[in-house]
Amino acid sequence: MREAMLSLHEELRATSRLPVLAGARGGSAVRPLELATLLLAGVAASLLTNLVRLRLGIPGSSIVLTVFPIALGFALVPRRWAGSVMAGGALATSLALWLAGARLDGVGAQTSLLLTGPLLDVAFGWGGGAGGWRLYAAFVAAGGASNAAAFLVRGAARLAGVGEHGGARSFALWWPRAIGSYAAAGIVAGLIGALAWFHFRAREAVARDGR
Repeated sequence: MREAMLSLHEELRATSRLPVLAGARGGSAVRPLELATLLLAGVAASLLTNLVRLRLGIPGSSIVLTVFPIALGFALVPRRWAGSVMAGGALATSLALWLAGARLDGVGAQTSLLLTGPLLDVAFGWGGGAGGWRLYAAFVAAGGASNAAAFLVRGAARLAGVGEHGGARSFALWWPRAIGSYAAAGIVAGLIGALAWFHFRAREAVARDGR
């Protein structure tokens, strides 16, 4: 069952900018090192999201800290449903930080942290094939969808008066600016993750053309 869920994703393998882990080089069996790498990518995503403050003044921009390590996990372990494994690692880490008394980022950031990996799993399933543009489109779509969910959750929290800046008046001032920035940040984060860790075309084609 584990091997069936985490079967090799050939398009991810062929376009990864990094050497994939040994067990993912055409092998079907999932090795403990691969699972550990995926969990560590989730841990890194949670630590970056919750402990690093970009302070850009752009609502929704924290998704960049989520997408980057998750995309790295897919590049190292190009397997189907790897994003859900990373989400599990991120959830466990966030819970551990909370229990330790750390100040977690807001509910919107937690939403995108937990949804980005599974949404990428779904997007990669829909975007099968050899075209590199499909892979980039999957990253962009997942990033945008993840931040759209984060916007809805954060907006609901504000409207319900959760937090020091909650309330209907606060929501009315916040949402016209936030709705565009959440969408843009999700799309840009997805594109950055794809550009950082994946070629637009398969590595064989890149090597053949000498670039």
